[in-house]
Amino acid sequence: MKFDLVIVGAGLAGASLAAALRGSRLKIAVVESQPPARPEGWDSRIYAISPSNVDFLTHIGVWPHLDSTRLTPVHDMAIHGDAGGQLDFSAYDCGLRELAWIVESGLMQRELWETIKRQHNLTLLCPARPVSLAVDEDAATLTLDNGKTLTASLVVAADGARSWVREQVGIAATTTPYDEKGVVANFRCEKPHRNTAYQWFREDGILAYLPLPDNMISIVWSAPDDVADALVALSPEALCQRVAEAGQHTLGKLTPETPAAAFPLRLMRVPQPTAPRVALIGDAAHAIHPLSGHGINLGYQDAKALAELLGPLPVWRDPGEATLLASYARARAEETTLLQSTTHALNRLFKPDNGLLSGLRNLGLNLTNQIPVVRNALVRYAISGHF
Repeated sequence: MKFDLVIVGAGLAGASLAAALRGSRLKIAVVESQPPARPEGWDSRIYAISPSNVDFLTHIGVWPHLDSTRLTPVHDMAIHGDAGGQLDFSAYDCGLRELAWIVESGLMQRELWETIKRQHNLTLLCPARPVSLAVDEDAATLTLDNGKTLTASLVVAADGARSWVREQVGIAATTTPYDEKGVVANFRCEKPHRNTAYQWFREDGILAYLPLPDNMISIVWSAPDDVADALVALSPEALCQRVAEAGQHTLGKLTPETPAAAFPLRLMRVPQPTAPRVALIGDAAHAIHPLSGHGINLGYQDAKALAELLGPLPVWRDPGEATLLASYARARAEETTLLQSTTHALNRLFKPDNGLLSGLRNLGLNLTNQIPVVRNALVRYAISGHF
C-alpha cells in the first residue's frame, strides 16, 4: 500500500491535518486504533478555541457542521490574583466579536472523524496499530498489527504525548512534571455567566471557569497532586461547594453536571519536531500547562502549517524532502517556544511557595489592567494565531 502521506493518530491534530489536505493531490492514509466514543451528556474535556483556529476549522469544513447549541463564545475574561490583583479582558473593548469559543473535545473529534471518513483521497485504517517503522533515503515503511505494510514519502506522528512514532525515530522528549493534576468537571450555575470566563490564581492552584451553553460552566483546576486527589475524592455536593467557594461564589450555587476527573500536568519539549521523513504535530510535538487554555490551538496550528506546505506541492516534489521538513520546523519554532516558556513562567510565578513574589505579581496584574492599550494589545496578540 503506497501513499504520499501516512498520519499515525486521528485525534484532533491528526484528523484536522488530513481534512486540510482533502483538496490536494496527495494520497493519504490515517492509522487509528479506535474510533471516537460517543459519550452521553456533556464532555468534561473542554477547549478554548482561538478565533484563528475557528477560521482554520471553518476552512477545512468542520466548524459549520458543529452543533451550534453546544458552542459558547467568550465575550469577557476576568483574572484574579492571589492577593487582590485583577486583570479584565473584553472582546467589545478590543473591537472583536469574541475572545474564544468554548467547545467540547468530543464534539470536534466526532465531526473531524466523519469528515475524513468521506474524504476521497484518504484511506482510513481502523482499528490498526503500528508495530514497526523503517526509514530509508527514499521512503518510510510502516508495518501494522493487522499485517499490512504501508510505504510513504512522509509519516506524521499525531499519536499523542507518548508518541510511538517519535520514539521509533529517536527523538527524545524532555519532560518536566509540574507535580500537579488538572481537575475537570461541569456544573450548572445559579447565576448567569454572561459568556464570561474566570480565572483565579490561588494558593491551592489555578482555577478556571469556562462558560458553556444553558448557563453551565466547565472548570479546570490545576492543583498540587494532593489537593487534586482530594478534590476528586469529594462527593458531588461537597465538590460543588468547594468549587463555588474557590470561585468566590461569583456564579452562586453550583450543581453537578459531570463527575470530576483528573490528569497529570507536565511540560514536554522536543529538540526538533522532525526527523528524516517524519514530522510531529500536536501533543506528540509539545505539551504545555493548561492555564492558557491553548494546548489544542498549538496542535491545530501545527496541522495548518504543515498542510500549507504539503497541499500545493506539484507532482514532482517529494512530500518528505528535507527542505520541506526544515520549513515546517522553522514555521512552528517561535510560537511553540514562546507559549511553552510563557505558561511555564506564569506557573512558576504563581506557585504557592513563591510568596515573596505575591505583591509583585498582583501589582503587575493591576498595572496591566489600568493601561488599556497594553491590555488590548495582549488580547489581540493572543488571538491572532500566535497563541
